[in-house]
Amino acid sequence: MSVLQALLSGVSGGTIEVVDLTAPLSASTPILQLPPPFANTIPFRLEEISRYDDRGPAWYWNDIHTGEHTGTHFDAPVHWVTGRDGDDVSQVPPQRLIAPAVVIDVADQAAADPDFLLDVEHVREWEAAHGPLPDGGWLLLRTGWDARSGDQEAFLNANDTGPHTPGVSPEAAKWLATESPVIGIGVETVGTDAGAAHSFDPPFPCHSYLLGAGKFGLTQLRNLDRLPPTGAVVIAPPLPIVGGSGSPVRVLALVER
Repeated sequence: MSVLQALLSGVSGGTIEVVDLTAPLSASTPILQLPPPFANTIPFRLEEISRYDDRGPAWYWNDIHTGEHTGTHFDAPVHWVTGRDGDDVSQVPPQRLIAPAVVIDVADQAAADPDFLLDVEHVREWEAAHGPLPDGGWLLLRTGWDARSGDQEAFLNANDTGPHTPGVSPEAAKWLATESPVIGIGVETVGTDAGAAHSFDPPFPCHSYLLGAGKFGLTQLRNLDRLPPTGAVVIAPPLPIVGGSGSPVRVLALVER
């Protein structure tokens, strides 16, 4: 049996589970809210073209209105000023869109402190228990935040001091960008950075360091609790938007059972 035949046999036979890590995309999908004077993306919207009527008697279809960074989406290097000379979303090599993934679970810490930050020491502790981070793979950060995704207010968790969501410390972001072998980070929150990252040095360090290093981001993931700490394979193909800084993406994980 060939490798591809074995893969298909495993999927159809249930020895390989396909786990959908993607949040449904609709008008109620939470979106990032930047304060004035910064511009914001639009909410997702369907605009009906025809639905089995005089506009098109045998077919139903819609125009879609959305931002590149709405819902579960892929951040390309060109999204951030530090990666402005890097790849746009259409230029990401396709072989990098299928990669191993590990899950670092900090849901308990995030439940106790919504401003919890993953630090290098947390990663080192995880590596001591599970082995090194995967070369050319993803680090997926489970915080339990996907449980809030049906409520924009709870998901953004903002007050008069700004949003409060878990993320990655500046030191860990720099280490992941410059010293670790991963191709990027995936998170359950609205963006790869913590809610308070506007006040960090540098501001938004995951964006600044990782995209500046030619790495990637995945956001608004869900079902990370269904993945093992190691051993999953993630498939994350964005739309090849020429000149695009990102794209909504259907993220799937393959897990051996």
